Amino acid sequence: MVGSYTPDGVAVGRWAIETAGGATAFYDIDTPITLEKLDRNDTEYLSREVIKDYDLYLSFTGGPTLDRLSAYGAKATRVLYCSADPDSYYAEQRAVRWDLGYMGTYSQDRSLALDHLLLVPARRWKHGRMVVAGPMYPDTAWPSNVTRIEHAAPRDHRAFYGSLRFTLNLTRQAMKSAGYSPSVRLFEAAACGCAIISDYWNGLEEFFLPGEEILLARTSDEMLGYLKQLSDSARKSIGKRAREKILAEHSGAVRARQLERYIAEVGA
Repeated sequence: MVGSYTPDGVAVGRWAIETAGGATAFYDIDTPITLEKLDRNDTEYLSREVIKDYDLYLSFTGGPTLDRLSAYGAKATRVLYCSADPDSYYAEQRAVRWDLGYMGTYSQDRSLALDHLLLVPARRWKHGRMVVAGPMYPDTAWPSNVTRIEHAAPRDHRAFYGSLRFTLNLTRQAMKSAGYSPSVRLFEAAACGCAIISDYWNGLEEFFLPGEEILLARTSDEMLGYLKQLSDSARKSIGKRAREKILAEHSGAVRARQLERYIAEVGA
């Protein structure tokens, strides 16, 4: 198996295909980005020529994108979404430090949503406590009630989610356009039992039931409604149900069983 973003990925893939004694697979953690790159003849880690020789194309993105892959020469396509490790991500009893937190590297195509769904609510609700964790943000003034954390190491992610009333999930534009592209942070936050407020993208209902396992916000008013009006018991119930969904359908053990089945199918 060769993954996307592998240095010299085309050469490594060719070597794997020629050397492996069994099935070979390409595992793409950014399928919409990969297809955009192929469309402009960018072969940083994959080419159309090598795609057709893999026995299996595994994709972090499901839905219609899987159907598109056949046009690029993929023999067999299967979705293998990201997952959360319940041994590393689980609910803990911690003191709440912030009402709303967002964790993610800065990207321009998420900045407007971050402004509408976190910064504007922070400015309008002076008693609210917010936090943004992640690198590469512009050096601009932040509202006084927004804490900035430049880098949150993976070992600190569980504590971060455990210190929030709600966490915000924002999706890159390429992933929103493709749909069916849950991020690993979404699953990890859910595994920690943290109530999630997310932007919307096609296919989200396949992973979490809106209103029961996840909350959706499109405007600052909707966000403030959740932050100021939703009871603690309702919030905790949403987090609990989301964690149960992860354990049942999106753990590493579940993905391993899926992978074994896919390999058996192409082997047959």
